[in-house]
Amino acid sequence: MGERALVVGGTGPTGLPLVRGLVARGHDVTILHRGLHEHDETPSTVAHLHADPYDVASLEDALRGQTFDVTMVMYGRLRHIADLMVGRTGRLLSVGGVPAYRGWMNPWSFEPRGLPVPTAEDAQTVDTPEDDEKGFRIVRTEQAVFAAHPGAAHFRYPYVYGPHQLAPREWCVVRRVLDGRRRIVVADDGLTLHHHGYTENLAHALLLAVDQPDAAGGKIFNLGDLEVLTVRQVIELICAELGHEMEIVSMPFDLATPARPMLAQPANTHRVLDLGRLVHDLGYHDLVPARVAVGRTAHWLSDHRPAPGGTEEMVLTDPFDYPAEDALIDAWNAARSAITPFASSVDPSDEGVRHPGYGLAYSGPGGRPRSNKEFVE
Repeated sequence: MGERALVVGGTGPTGLPLVRGLVARGHDVTILHRGLHEHDETPSTVAHLHADPYDVASLEDALRGQTFDVTMVMYGRLRHIADLMVGRTGRLLSVGGVPAYRGWMNPWSFEPRGLPVPTAEDAQTVDTPEDDEKGFRIVRTEQAVFAAHPGAAHFRYPYVYGPHQLAPREWCVVRRVLDGRRRIVVADDGLTLHHHGYTENLAHALLLAVDQPDAAGGKIFNLGDLEVLTVRQVIELICAELGHEMEIVSMPFDLATPARPMLAQPANTHRVLDLGRLVHDLGYHDLVPARVAVGRTAHWLSDHRPAPGGTEEMVLTDPFDYPAEDALIDAWNAARSAITPFASSVDPSDEGVRHPGYGLAYSGPGGRPRSNKEFVE
């Protein structure tokens, strides 16, 4: 017989597949939410408690006399919910965020700037509000969770993508495809690595922790897709999936202002998580590979288009100002055409002459020619 499970939230992007997974496992599932976002995707067997997860009095009223085997806190004021569930739940699983890491939100915390890559769970966290106010609060909340529930499992979420996401990074590309745009601006060739997690993959990771309480208890886990895609790869995958050709125009970071909504950070540095603990302790694998998940997300957004100027676009802060983008691209192309690339003034075939190259150890395209015309075994 399944456990009695409470999900605080349960109607968001990862909450929906999580609840479906719990029901499929035979658990008796209750979701606690404000009742503002009911979904047909929620199984009919799920019980609903309507309360405000940010209001302690509202939560106490809803939970009076209730006990659960496992509670999963996806939403709300986590530290207060953790305190409230002491004596009401056998074990607690909680969701927080990666801004707990020093340098995630403020890459200038390190010199040279940039978060260490990859970042594991034992990496340094934000320890002063002066470094990063939000990250400091997140860390303090994590500490409060484990103080109330020493055997809890806590999950640091990256940016989430997939159906129902209110900050759909992929919409920056999908809308341009639907609008017939043929050019898009990226910063520094779009090579920034930024860890994301597909909704079904994140839910799968949480379900593994429900299934394996001994392996998960008392630990913090990084979550995300196993493959970290560059911004450029995301754009290329979406365009290929939707059958659209788009010129990717690369500019230096400080000039590429239209690229900021997809970067979602104040620098071009990388944000990459180490998922070793998730893989080794819980046996995690991606249910949907990242390259497939991006395509699915593109189709979902194409079929469920956010309203122009609506909530999603306001959260993304992408104005989709195509005349301004065209003016910037044209000015950049004009500036580039006026520059003569540096080249050696000496014939590089001359013996002993030094000239720009990729290094003598390099053996790829554009490197030294082979010493023999034919390969000899």
